[in-house]
Amino acid sequence: MSIEETRLVELAKRGDADAFGLLVKDYERKVYAIAYRMLGDGEDAKDLAQEAFVRLYVSMKSFQGECSFSTWVYRIVSNLCIDRLRRKGKELARCSLDAPVQGDEDEFQRQVPDMSPGPEEIAERVELQEAVREGILSLPPEYRAMIVLRDVNGLSYEEIGEILGLNVGTVKSRLWRARQELSRRLSSSELLRAAFVNPAVKGGPADEVR
Repeated sequence: MSIEETRLVELAKRGDADAFGLLVKDYERKVYAIAYRMLGDGEDAKDLAQEAFVRLYVSMKSFQGECSFSTWVYRIVSNLCIDRLRRKGKELARCSLDAPVQGDEDEFQRQVPDMSPGPEEIAERVELQEAVREGILSLPPEYRAMIVLRDVNGLSYEEIGEILGLNVGTVKSRLWRARQELSRRLSSSELLRAAFVNPAVKGGPADEVR
């Protein structure tokens, strides 16, 4: 944690509402981004993000610094997402193709590069993007969490292990299985077959297959 974040955390633990508000401001976009990628629906993500911050506020005094504050925040939102997905079973959320995508730092609209692609190329890119999103949303909650935390948010194996309560070896093997399952589900798409199915997986779960 930065010195400033450490100060805010200590103040928030003592009941300082302003300090907690600043922490919320620092993390609200990242929390929403994880929730959105996990749940696939903007309204569900907003609702869960609010629930996560309520949970965070209630349990602030229990944070003892055994992990980084960011890891603790991500653990709360990830576990809430997994719990909600388990309750919902295989029901998949849907959102509009032209809805804004929430990134780690800012919100941006789905758009193509400024190289003026033709209509067929645009349609193909939209199909690719949507097929990957649908594939991620079709995964079981535990696998979905792996893909979102590692491949979407770029967290390290160690951070994911702390968030989900797993050792690094388990994180690597579960991530490998998640990617294999995602590849299998995407194999029905001709557009994605070359990118996700043809490359050989070398060395199994211990390898980083990007």
